[in-house]
Amino acid sequence: MASTTALFTGLSGLISNSRRLDVIGNNISNVNTTAFKSNRMQFTPTFSRNFSLGTAPGSTTGGTNPGQIGLGVTVAGTQRNFNNGAIGATGVATDVAIEGDGFFIVDVAGTRHFTRAGNFVRNPSNELVSQSGARVMGFGVDDQFNVIEGDLVPLSVPVGTLTLAEASRNVIFNGNLNASGSVGTTGSVHTGRAWFSDAAMTIPVTAATNLTTTDIYMSDGAGGSVLAFDSSVNPKTITISGVEKGGKDLGTKTFAFSPTAVTGADGFGTTLGDYADFLEDVLGLDNSAVGSGSNLGGNVSINAGGQLVITGNEGTVQELGLETADFVVGTPGSGSGQPLVLTKTGAANGESVRTSFVVYDSLGTPLTIDLTFTLQQTSASGGTTWQMVAESNDNDAAQRLIGLGEVTFDASGRFQSASNQSFSVIRTNGAVSPLTVNMDFNSGTDAVSSLTDTASNLAAVFQDGSPIGTLSNFSIGEDGRISGSFTNGLTRTIGQIALAKFSNPEGLVDAGDNLFRTGPNSGTPLVAKPRDFGTGRLVGGALELSNVDLSQEFINMILASTGYSAASRVITTTDELINQLLALGR
Repeated sequence: MASTTALFTGLSGLISNSRRLDVIGNNISNVNTTAFKSNRMQFTPTFSRNFSLGTAPGSTTGGTNPGQIGLGVTVAGTQRNFNNGAIGATGVATDVAIEGDGFFIVDVAGTRHFTRAGNFVRNPSNELVSQSGARVMGFGVDDQFNVIEGDLVPLSVPVGTLTLAEASRNVIFNGNLNASGSVGTTGSVHTGRAWFSDAAMTIPVTAATNLTTTDIYMSDGAGGSVLAFDSSVNPKTITISGVEKGGKDLGTKTFAFSPTAVTGADGFGTTLGDYADFLEDVLGLDNSAVGSGSNLGGNVSINAGGQLVITGNEGTVQELGLETADFVVGTPGSGSGQPLVLTKTGAANGESVRTSFVVYDSLGTPLTIDLTFTLQQTSASGGTTWQMVAESNDNDAAQRLIGLGEVTFDASGRFQSASNQSFSVIRTNGAVSPLTVNMDFNSGTDAVSSLTDTASNLAAVFQDGSPIGTLSNFSIGEDGRISGSFTNGLTRTIGQIALAKFSNPEGLVDAGDNLFRTGPNSGTPLVAKPRDFGTGRLVGGALELSNVDLSQEFINMILASTGYSAASRVITTTDELINQLLALGR
C-alpha cells in the first residue's frame, strides 16, 4: 500500500533544497560585495520511525539491528565562511582592509556592531563612517597626539580644519671654524662728546648722574656748550634705531629716564649708569668670563672725562655701526634732539663667523636667531677655544643676548666640549615662555670642526619646529594609526582604528548592511589594536573582496537542483501508487 509518509518525506526534501537554493542565490548575488562572507546550509535527517529496536546477541543467535524508517530531512543550520577574501588595492585613503581575523567596530545609533567591510567615507562632520553611516570606532589622541588606549571614540579625520604649530627644540649645525685666524683682542670702539653737569663744562658726569634732576651740557664743537638734557622735561626718552652689528640692523629700542616703567619703552631708569646697562642689553654686548678663556670685552661705560664709551664685542662680524643720528631724544624740551655725537675710535678684530636661522615658538611664530663664533684662544698643546653668542631681535625683553657659551676643539680640530649648548627666548605673545632650544655642534656627520681654512663657515643644517599648518592628507598604517600630513611638513597621529576578535565568529548574527552583532554563541569581543591578539594587520588604500567561490556555488546549485527534482519525484511516484490503490476499488 502506498504510504502517505513518503509524501511528507519528499516535501521535506523540497523545502530543504529550496532553502539551500536561497543561500546559494544570496552568495552569488554578493559575489562583488565588499568583504562579504559566503554562507552554506547544513542538512540533518529528521527523527526515524522505529519498527524494532533490535535484539541483543544470544547464545544461539547473533542479534538483530533496529528497524527504522527515516521521515525526511531538515535544515540543521547555516555556517558562515569567515576565511579572508582577496585584497584589492583602490588607492582611496579611507579604504582599509583587514588581513587577519579581526572586525572593525562601528556605532549604529548607540549600538555596537561589527563589520569586515572597510569601504569607509568621511561625513560632513569629518567623522569616518561606513557606507550605511555607522561611525567607525577607535582610539583618540591627546593634545600631544599620543594615542589614548582604552576608551573607544568615533574617529575623526578633520582634513582642511585641523591646524598645528610646533615649538622648536633642537638645532643641528655644520661647518668649519678657521683655526688659523687671529685671536680676538678688541671690539669696535665709539666715543661720544663729553657731558657735564654744569654749563661751564667743569664737572664731568658719572654713571651715577641722575638725568631726571640734573641738566646735562656738552660741547657745541665751537668752544661753547649746548644743553643736551633738560631735567625739567620728564619722562624723556632716547630712541635707538638704525644701529647695525656686522651689517645687521638691530631694530628700534626706546629707553625712558623715569623712576617707573613707561608705556612703549623697552627699558627705564634715572641715571646714566642705567642707560649704559640698557645699551649693553640692546646692543648685545658682553664682557663676562665665559669658560676658562673667553671674554668678548663688550661694554658701555662713562669715562673720567664724562664721555660715553661704547665698546663692541670682539670679532669682525660683531663690528658695531653707530651714527649720531641713530640716537634721538623723544621729548627734547630745550635740549638737543641728538645728544650723542659719536666718533669711531677703534675697529673690531678676531676671526669670527655668524649664521642666522629661524626657530618657532609654541604658536608657530617665526623667530630669527643670530649665532656667532669668535676665536678666543689657541692652545700651545693644540686645539682652539671659541666663544659662542646667540642673539635675537625677537626676544621680548631688552636683552639681545639669549645664549653664551665656550666651545673647545682638540688638536685634530674635532669638537671637544661646550660650556653651554642652548639659548632661551622670552615670549610675551601668549606662547610658552621662555622658548628654550638646544644646539648640537657634534651630531655625527653633521659636526662643527676647527681646522685651518681661508675663512670660517657655519650653517644650521636642521631645526625642528614649524609654523601653523593645516591637515591636508592622511593615511592608515598596518597598526591602525591614522597619520595626518600637515601643510607645514609635520606628520602626526590623529587616531587609531580598533579591531574586535571573537572566539567563535560563526556565532555572530547578521544585522544586514554588511554588519554583524554579537550572538549567544559568538563570545565576548576582545577589543585591541591591529596586530595584537591575532586581530590581523590593516592594509590602507585597499579593500577585502568577497570570498564567494563561484565554481563551488554553481556545483552546489546543481546538487540542490538535483535534490529538489529527486524529492519531487518521490512525491510524484507516491501519488501514482495512491492512484493505483484507489483504482482497485472501481
